Amino acid sequence: MPAPGPERTWQLVIPVRGTAPSKSRLALPDSARERLARAFARDTVRAAVEASTVARVIVVTAEPAREVFEAMGARVVSDPQPPSLATAIARGLAACDPDAPRAVMLGDLPALTGAALDEALKAAGRLDRAVVPDADGTGTTLVTAAARVPHSPAFGTGSFARHLAAGYVSVADAVPDRVRSDVDTLDDLARAASLGLGASSRRACAAINAPVGATTRR
Repeated sequence: MPAPGPERTWQLVIPVRGTAPSKSRLALPDSARERLARAFARDTVRAAVEASTVARVIVVTAEPAREVFEAMGARVVSDPQPPSLATAIARGLAACDPDAPRAVMLGDLPALTGAALDEALKAAGRLDRAVVPDADGTGTTLVTAAARVPHSPAFGTGSFARHLAAGYVSVADAVPDRVRSDVDTLDDLARAASLGLGASSRRACAAINAPVGATTRR
């Protein structure tokens, strides 16, 4: 990770599965889904490390490729077994400094860039607790809490409504589409590709001939 500076305040937890079951709604063979899931995670973590507002990226994973994330500059925490998203997030947050702002972001944002994440975190930083919905407006891609503010992420189906009910404030209107473009289906992948995929995701799509259309990075 780059050295902390005046802007680098956020600690960001990213749970990573990188397996075929984690992307079961993608209408592709298991091997293709696994390849894409791992590529999405790599591009998401790379963008997070590049963000100028992020002081530390904590990846929670059981992946054998953990050294890939460590080489990017992330800290890797072992995913508890059996796998549980809620437990993985809790373990990641436990590794954070409670005296700094904390964020949790899912690892399936292949169009994410550091600049786009900076915009989202700067908007979230004006609130005690903030939430970014996915493109469909029902799920969540990013949820944040200020220093010393209780943080209770609740990802899963219908998570955006749960976060709002828990007191998180939406910053949807203040964040780029790249931060909201998680990928669960082929339509989602095409939408992310129209924004510009990261290098790992572009290579994975090319390797499996995924029908994503344009993949120009902007």
